[in-house]
Amino acid sequence: MTTALPFTVLVPARLASTRLPNKPLADIAGLPMVVRVARRAAASGATRVVVAADDACIADACATHGVAVLLTRTDHASGSDRLAEACALLGLDGDDVVVNVQGDEPLIDPALVRRCAELLVERPDCVMSTVAHPLTDAADYLNPNVVKVVLDAAGRALYFSRAPIPWQRDGATVTAQGTTPALPRPAPLRHLGLYGYRAAFLRRFPTLASAPLEQTEALEQLRVLWHGERIAVHVAAHGPGPGVDTPEDLARVRALFDAARDRGDAAPAP
Repeated sequence: MTTALPFTVLVPARLASTRLPNKPLADIAGLPMVVRVARRAAASGATRVVVAADDACIADACATHGVAVLLTRTDHASGSDRLAEACALLGLDGDDVVVNVQGDEPLIDPALVRRCAELLVERPDCVMSTVAHPLTDAADYLNPNVVKVVLDAAGRALYFSRAPIPWQRDGATVTAQGTTPALPRPAPLRHLGLYGYRAAFLRRFPTLASAPLEQTEALEQLRVLWHGERIAVHVAAHGPGPGVDTPEDLARVRALFDAARDRGDAAPAP
């Protein structure tokens, strides 16, 4: 049984999606995806889970299934801006802990959600917390769509990058086909897009000037480091279940839910 830890989960949900139209409403085993995400997040023991939606269709779907929802503005530049508005609407401020669970993660591990909240409580020197896990595949290490993070001795993020970091100077083999890296030891870390925030910082974040590094890497979290704030990082043993960005991802997740149902389980195990 989990002990009491007051924190709020916010799930930003935007109806428009280039690769998968109406993504938050995509059916997964009889429920809209955003409802699946909210229910999964609720298993973390959060005080409350609230969807921050940009469209009445999402709000209606959440209300139909008993999920708390807020309608936010449609013109937000990023998910962080939407979360900041939701914080203001909910009256969250100061050291109130908020965990951001993306609306396309129906297989998010509730234990990781809770760990983000716990870590922020444990680390008063940090305004944010997040999660990473060791990489074991050189292809992922080289993939610019797989974000990497390096840490300091206290488990705080030093830098996030789409590049393969850290780079082992003497570990690469150069061939006619290119350079093949040997994975550094200890293993490089993949960053997962799960964040905990102190509410006061989350409300302030959209007012901070965008960082040059953030623009170069297209990684919003670099703005936090550029402005001298700290992010605590929990290193999990393994990666999460698949998220949903494309129709192929959706088919994969649906198959996992169908397999769980055939076993008599309500949903796939974390």
